[in-house]
Amino acid sequence: MTEYQAKLLSEENYKGFETVYNDFRTRAATDYNFELEPLSYEDFIESTKKDLIKCVILLEDTIPTAFLVYTTLISEAIELNIIHSLNLENELVRSKYLLEEFLKETEEIRKNKIVCYPMLGIQKTLIGEIARFGFKFVGIAVLRFMMSGTNSVEILEMTQTRNFPSCYSVIPWDEKYFNDAVNIVQEAFEESADALFDPRFKTLDGTFDILTKITKNIYAEFLPEATSILMCDNNPVGFCFMNLTGGTIVNIPIVAIKKEHQGRGLSKLMLKYSVENIVNQVKNAKRPITEINTCTETNNFQALKMYRHLGFKEDYSYPQSYLPKKGIAKNSKK
Repeated sequence: MTEYQAKLLSEENYKGFETVYNDFRTRAATDYNFELEPLSYEDFIESTKKDLIKCVILLEDTIPTAFLVYTTLISEAIELNIIHSLNLENELVRSKYLLEEFLKETEEIRKNKIVCYPMLGIQKTLIGEIARFGFKFVGIAVLRFMMSGTNSVEILEMTQTRNFPSCYSVIPWDEKYFNDAVNIVQEAFEESADALFDPRFKTLDGTFDILTKITKNIYAEFLPEATSILMCDNNPVGFCFMNLTGGTIVNIPIVAIKKEHQGRGLSKLMLKYSVENIVNQVKNAKRPITEINTCTETNNFQALKMYRHLGFKEDYSYPQSYLPKKGIAKNSKK
């Protein structure tokens, strides 16, 4: 009978764990939809030593066969990054032991933090197991605007926006409007699905932290020239942020507009301005950008329609799971 043991990764397991980790690296793009290459094994181990990430491994008869990675660096959340099983075998059984140890290790900190877990790629098969631990789910759709290989650019060029009152205009990012952005984004996202798995959106301080990390190149390279601001009578009423990851992929992390200006197609006006800026940079050979991507809830039909009209195409969807701070369910006994 197989003996299972889940524990935090330690030096005594480094050698055996390397095989499991490198198995994950070879599958990161194909099976987990990773856009950027994961850390090398050496860099991964160094990150655990610096406590930047934490790793729970599963031993089967003393041999590492699976692992779970998480971080507690986000102020209001514990971010569960990946659950991987060697050769993708016995995923449900192995994930159960890993999750039990993860919840045990984070028991104290979970009193004040939620757990968020983007279940990318084949991880969606773990939904049933995750649900048993009290996790809840939001469907997320990933959309892409490709610079070549599709007709995204042609659709954008043919897209017309309605005529708006002359009080409205769109300008590029200006740092002097940062505090306005904090207020507008917090108002727009406070009751959104995003706030369920990133509760920073529920407070001004939390939103300040998010936008600081976006505009100060913490998450990725900030693109101020492509980030747009919707103005009304010379006052900011909306923002569309743009970041660059890996040198070639642009991501749209946030599109927000004041409530009294919503429902008029103004988000589309901002987004078109930002996307056109990126397309022009590519045409003028300023940056080797291959795509622009973003995500939204699978049931946000208005947002999905807007993106489609501008040339974005839905690539895939995944469950964004989260475990609230209260009401955490206990799993059944082994």
